[in-house]
Amino acid sequence: MNREWAKVFFAAFFEVGWVVGLKHADTIWEWTGTAIAIAVSFYMLIMAGKRLPVGTVYAVFVGLGTAGTVLAEIVLFQEPMKLIKLLLIGILLIGVVGLKLVTKEEGGEA
Repeated sequence: MNREWAKVFFAAFFEVGWVVGLKHADTIWEWTGTAIAIAVSFYMLIMAGKRLPVGTVYAVFVGLGTAGTVLAEIVLFQEPMKLIKLLLIGILLIGVVGLKLVTKEEGGEA
């Protein structure tokens, strides 16, 4: 996996943090962490988009962020886990992996 795709995955990780933070932050420190996560997430997304196709980057970012947020809610906040929800997340992740696999990177860098 190259450095640019690592940035996309890193951005998606921080996306999960800020989305959860928007829902659950109560203190100034939690809101500060949420703001930092937003900044890191979008900075990494923008940096990856400079070398990779922006449409694919955004689709992968949103797909991973969505799946991660749903899983974080289930694991951390006891959101009800339904088989259909997990099945749909699996389908989403298959699509994200498929997009990544068929995307050619610019500049010959692999």
